[in-house]
Amino acid sequence: MKEFQIETAQNVSIHQNIASLGDRMLAYIIDSFVIYIYLIGVIMLLLFMDLDMRDTWAIYLLVSLPAFLYYVLLETFFNGQTIGKKLMQLRVVKLDGSKPSFASYFLRWIMRIVDVTLTSGGVAILTILIRGKGQRVGDIAAGTSVISEKKRVSINDTILKEISVDYIPTYSQVTLLKDSEMQTVKSLYKTAVFKGQHHIVLSLHKRLVEVMQIETQEKPIDFVNTVIKDYNYYTQHM
Repeated sequence: MKEFQIETAQNVSIHQNIASLGDRMLAYIIDSFVIYIYLIGVIMLLLFMDLDMRDTWAIYLLVSLPAFLYYVLLETFFNGQTIGKKLMQLRVVKLDGSKPSFASYFLRWIMRIVDVTLTSGGVAILTILIRGKGQRVGDIAAGTSVISEKKRVSINDTILKEISVDYIPTYSQVTLLKDSEMQTVKSLYKTAVFKGQHHIVLSLHKRLVEVMQIETQEKPIDFVNTVIKDYNYYTQHM
């Protein structure tokens, strides 16, 4: 998943994940289906009401306005999301880090005529593939992009820790721990080491010794690291 960097007015850099073309297309399909269902419902309701034909078209145009304004309305009132974007965990954002205004959403919406309607989405797809920030023509004009809010999980976010092939474990008692407990240990340990929070490392050391019912001569910071690697060794070889 590609990233781009947002520079806010306070000179704070924010890295955002660019929404993939596939996710955007799925969101578009979902939104189109929602609009289609709404319009079918409106037609069926008008037929059920059995109105005079001279009044039906005027009423139809009125009640179909929400479908016509679907994208600009939902993105404005739901903070850059439509139903499709919500389900696909996508959101429209400004490249400068500010909250998109109605004008931004309106400009994106009106440019759909070029991006999607007249070219069957060809211009939108081509522009998104060419631009480095996942922008179609409407996004370029409005200074926006569509990001993915899906959480990316890497090996550093799991209980897994890289160990050498010839690694020899020290504490077999680590098997007394559960995956969820070890995930918590690893997360706390990683944060504590990064921020220099020695008291948290000491607390982890004390708790692990109690649970595993062992004695160790290792320094607390080395001990916790060894426990994490030992746990990975045993879980990978069970």
